[in-house]
Amino acid sequence: MARNVFRYGAWRDGPDPLAPPYDVRAAVDEMGERVMQGDSLRDALRDLIRRGPRDGRGLDSLRDRARRLRRDALRRGNLDGAVTRAQQMLDQALATERDTLRARDDMDARFNEAVLDNLPRSTSQAISELSEYNWASPEARDIYQQILDGLKREVVEQRFAGMRNALQNGDFSEVSAMVGDLNQLLEKHARGEDTDDAFRDFMDKHGRFFPDDPQNIDELIDSLARQAAAAERLMRSLSPQQREELQNLMDQALGDGPLRGQLAELTDNLKALRPGMNWGRGERMRGGEDLGYGDAAEALGEIGDLDGLIDQLGQEHPGATLDDVDVEAVERQLGRSAADDLRRLRELERELRRQGWVQRDDEGLTLSPKALRRLGRTALSAIFRDITEGKRGEHDMRDAGAAGDLIGSSRRWEFGDDQPLDVVRTLGNAVRRRAGSRGTATLPVRLEPEDFEVAETERRASAVVALCVDLSYSMFADGRWGPMKQTALALSHLVATKYPQDALQIIGFGKYAMSLSQGELAAIEPTMEKGTNLQHALKLAGRHLRRHPGAEPVVLVVTDGEPTAHLEDDGEATFWWPPLQETVQATVREVDLLTRYGATMNVFMLGDDPGLQRFMDAVARRNGGRVFSPDAAELGRYVIDDYVRARRGRR
Repeated sequence: MARNVFRYGAWRDGPDPLAPPYDVRAAVDEMGERVMQGDSLRDALRDLIRRGPRDGRGLDSLRDRARRLRRDALRRGNLDGAVTRAQQMLDQALATERDTLRARDDMDARFNEAVLDNLPRSTSQAISELSEYNWASPEARDIYQQILDGLKREVVEQRFAGMRNALQNGDFSEVSAMVGDLNQLLEKHARGEDTDDAFRDFMDKHGRFFPDDPQNIDELIDSLARQAAAAERLMRSLSPQQREELQNLMDQALGDGPLRGQLAELTDNLKALRPGMNWGRGERMRGGEDLGYGDAAEALGEIGDLDGLIDQLGQEHPGATLDDVDVEAVERQLGRSAADDLRRLRELERELRRQGWVQRDDEGLTLSPKALRRLGRTALSAIFRDITEGKRGEHDMRDAGAAGDLIGSSRRWEFGDDQPLDVVRTLGNAVRRRAGSRGTATLPVRLEPEDFEVAETERRASAVVALCVDLSYSMFADGRWGPMKQTALALSHLVATKYPQDALQIIGFGKYAMSLSQGELAAIEPTMEKGTNLQHALKLAGRHLRRHPGAEPVVLVVTDGEPTAHLEDDGEATFWWPPLQETVQATVREVDLLTRYGATMNVFMLGDDPGLQRFMDAVARRNGGRVFSPDAAELGRYVIDDYVRARRGRR
């Protein structure tokens, strides 16, 4: 019987199938925290993607890795290695030639020695003058020819990765034919002609020279342009003297044949087709190794790719999305795990939209009602954890009703009652009735209509609630913006879920006041506009209360500064600090109107402004309400607790 042998190791075939996906709900909570603190949703979502959802594997970590690789590439070596290597080989060839000439005793040998002694110091010029030299040493001639052939081979291989095998015998005719056909194809594409068939024909004929196997002409152009741009960056990275030396060496290596002009034409075509690629930026590289032409161009090409990748991962251009990041470039430069992280971030961004957590409207990206409900529920749960455990009653009319909490009493059932049945008392009535009947066993229990009792409950009264929240810049500057928003969302969620018969209106006030929906409150950002127009907020609160005349009026005010603005008769706001007498009087008039309407105004005063405390104490005495001074962190507990108490009639 064959024995099965199993080997276990790290997963290597793509993304880890056991890795937990990003928690979309946790991401919503994290964005919500940022939005509550005053950031825009767009900034919160961008930072979430940049940092990663709580685990730090976001775009910033990928970008930092790309920057480290770029720094490593800059230390790879010196870029003038091609010239240095040519100089070393030339010195070797000249030394070998002089040894051969020194062993001869004839005028031709002495003449050749004089020629060698008078060569220019420039390597490229010396190689040029030696092009017609009659070498006495075959070994020296071979070394000289290797300088030209080696550089020519490096130039061509750098531009076309698949040329290595074709150049083994030193025959460049195939290269010239391929580059000629390639230029014709690119020129046809640049004119806007249909090149699908021409591309297929070209690849059928020359595809062996392109191991990356481009699937269309754009992929071919992208690949060639990256290589050509790397060569251009190499020339830009050298000093003027080094650049001249290398260019002269390349011209001599390529010779007077068609290939030299074809490569120059190819570079021009690629520049025209991909003008946005970085063609002219040079780099200062250093290191202990002298890099040849191909290695130097490869290093600069890698740096160029990393520069483009760093820019994509930065997401700093307007309208940037994760779809702008080239996943293949990430995998090529940073590895498969980095590409997997990017794919997961993309999936998170898509899921936030697909599952309806964020949505786009005329104003841009916003939190959806679904996300706002979650934020409100989360904030309310946190607040309830801080509130003392125990039943919270409601303001009620003591009358039997199906809605409301049980009050512990019961009564006989009557036709039409829809209150919950009191099972214990109903069975007790039946047992007692049967026990009082002579000759009748108590078991089994048989129910009669007169046995039934129903439990009495409190009928809840509806309330009309105006929550006025200060939106002045001091609320943001002093760290009260987030607690204020969380409190308002928590109260809104409490009303929507537990007290749906109540009518809540959130009113924000700065220099002017305005009614705010949940979404508007969550999205609102702090401004530098000065003014605390409590008078306007109370005016809007009064309008809201009067639209619900049968409900219990509840007015809650959250602020950290005394009133400094009020509306004039023309509707324009007047701001002044310290507060004008007119501002104080206008605000007090609105307080009096609310008082006469029967609304009690409770104020949650943040900070220790003496002027605010004097004003609010006076308002409380005038209205009969109360003033609380909670810390910002306890604001939610105070407001929710006061609202619940207000509904049961205990202020």
